[in-house]
Amino acid sequence: MTTHENVHAERLEFASTLARQVGQYALKYWEQHGSENLGTTSKGLQDFVTIADKVAEDTIRNMLSEHFPEDGFVGEESGGERGEGGYWVVDPIDGTANYLRGLRHWGVSIAYVENGKTVLGVIHDSPTDRIYAATLGGGATRNGVPIFVAATINPHSAMGIIGASRRTSIDLYLAQLRALHDAGIEHRKIGAATIGIVRVAEGVADFYYEKHLNCWDALAALLIASEAGAQVVAPNLEEFVPNGGEVFCGVPSLSPQLEGLLLAV
Repeated sequence: MTTHENVHAERLEFASTLARQVGQYALKYWEQHGSENLGTTSKGLQDFVTIADKVAEDTIRNMLSEHFPEDGFVGEESGGERGEGGYWVVDPIDGTANYLRGLRHWGVSIAYVENGKTVLGVIHDSPTDRIYAATLGGGATRNGVPIFVAATINPHSAMGIIGASRRTSIDLYLAQLRALHDAGIEHRKIGAATIGIVRVAEGVADFYYEKHLNCWDALAALLIASEAGAQVVAPNLEEFVPNGGEVFCGVPSLSPQLEGLLLAV
């Protein structure tokens, strides 16, 4: 293993431990306080910030800064700077609305970007205490065990996950649902992109699509899905990090049809 690979292995191990620590804290906080007392403040349509969210991102940012002081940082809550070299992209609780209501689809997302590529990604599926992780070219794992996308071939057997928010047109969303319905393809909407995308990576779902995602919602999960064998469509990082964009990932055998149904609408 080269020195460069050693550094990435160190980052992956540290990020995995940190994501689990923060996710377990957030879950414990919810269990102690419940959705009635989470101190929520409005942050826009379908978007909330909680005490747990703020503490989680502060913890991640401070710990990464202490252990990797040369790295940049981009976070959902506090923003940040990419810097000259590598940088971290963090969503402390993706699926915050689910978290607030006690729906068990949310988690912690940590990605590391270097030389224009996402080189490692970690997701803590906090309600199940599972760690999903990947390094570029190194495969994807769930709790250390390799994972792979499903082998689904028949579209009538397929089931995917759709994300949607008020940032995009309801008419477009309804047209995409009709296109899936007419093709005989099932879908679900769970309200947490990171979790939806890793469901593709582990073979539970066959595709994930959302018209607009921010980079912190997707980078870690998309790397994990890609390393598990998914076909991924997303903007290049120079566009995606500052502006977000359209995201699709799916099993290779169905991706051409699904891209035609969803991206072309």
